[in-house]
Amino acid sequence: MGENRMSEITTEPAEATETEPEGVEQQPITLPDDHPLVRTLAANKVKIKELSERAEAQKTQAEQDAERVSKAEAEAATVPSRVASALKEHLVKIHEIDAEDAELFLTADEPELLLKQIGRFLGQSDKQSKSNYVSREGTNGRVKPSSMQQFFDELSGQSS
Repeated sequence: MGENRMSEITTEPAEATETEPEGVEQQPITLPDDHPLVRTLAANKVKIKELSERAEAQKTQAEQDAERVSKAEAEAATVPSRVASALKEHLVKIHEIDAEDAELFLTADEPELLLKQIGRFLGQSDKQSKSNYVSREGTNGRVKPSSMQQFFDELSGQSS
């Protein structure tokens, strides 16, 4: 068994083959235009050109499709804010909310959040409409006795 070691690699020039004479540079071979290889090469070049044009057209179509998709997504993203805006106008009109209050308190761009804000705002305004007025507040709880009551109290010996 022979051992192959990397340090023993020789750098001798490769031997010439039968088709390559030693020391002669190979020059390209030119074939006549009617040769089958030349015709096949020309046909392949045409096919390659057609395929690359189709790929470019499909790429362009794909880019157009991507542009349409991005426009549709952008349009779909604006739908909730448009719905919220229309809902806000409608609810302000129905509940007769002051324009300044609506601008200040109803700021949501999403319908769900706007409904929560309206509910909370109406709940707060209902609490404010309830009055803290108590009709007997600050008055003496004792009622001035009538003349009949005074007469009865004197007869029974009670003093007020």
